[in-house]
Amino acid sequence: MCIFDVMKIIKMIFWILWRTWFYLMMGIPILVMLPFLVVSILKEKWYPYFFIMARVWAKCILYGSGFYYKVERAQVLAPKQSYMLVANHTSIADIMLMLAITRNPFVFVGKKSLAKIPVFGFFYKRTCILVDRNSSRSRMAVFNHAQRRIKQGLSICIFPEGGVPEDESMLLDEFKDGAFRLAIEHQIPIVPITFADNKERFSYTFFSGSPGLMRAKVHRFVETTAKTVESKKDIKAAKETVWEIIYHQLQMFQKQKKSTEKMV
Repeated sequence: MCIFDVMKIIKMIFWILWRTWFYLMMGIPILVMLPFLVVSILKEKWYPYFFIMARVWAKCILYGSGFYYKVERAQVLAPKQSYMLVANHTSIADIMLMLAITRNPFVFVGKKSLAKIPVFGFFYKRTCILVDRNSSRSRMAVFNHAQRRIKQGLSICIFPEGGVPEDESMLLDEFKDGAFRLAIEHQIPIVPITFADNKERFSYTFFSGSPGLMRAKVHRFVETTAKTVESKKDIKAAKETVWEIIYHQLQMFQKQKKSTEKMV
């Protein structure tokens, strides 16, 4: 057996142990905070207390798995104001990073299948807005549920690609209309957020990833005033504007990474 084969086996063992630890970290803080978490989901108006514990949970997972993050903010979210948070989606760690970097309480709109994850899924389906993208009825229910949460003063977070692209070489997939239609309907600002390293750090490919830096940029908000949901052009323009912002930032992050590697 050559050195290359030995190193490959060592890497595989590391990935198995490290990813197992990551998923354990998803459950351990929940079990520790369980009584408080259960109480916080008994009433919708208590959600902000749940959100505080969710942020603690997210940071425990990130730091406990060897990740640390750096955030650049072009604009800061105002307290007690609702926003539509949108970001590129490449990793389950996107959920944790979004919670870690955002203080304003928000509710995720996420795929229904994540509710099957043990322990995590119990709270996920009781605190998030679940969507089955193959069901038009489910998509309509999302709008009704999101409307109620926005009226309660909460923000909404949607990954507008509609899921993680199957082709991991894809920089950014096309966006769905939902997030932008909701933001325009409720006249709330859209907050584009770019995650630079989550795919490299913890992708959906099991034998991959490593601890390290996760960079994020919170861009200037895209305003929705004077836009209407009756205008398909307004929805399309908002969607394309946000897509361009995130796409160009991903390109900039790639250039920064390449220049840093050359210096090393």
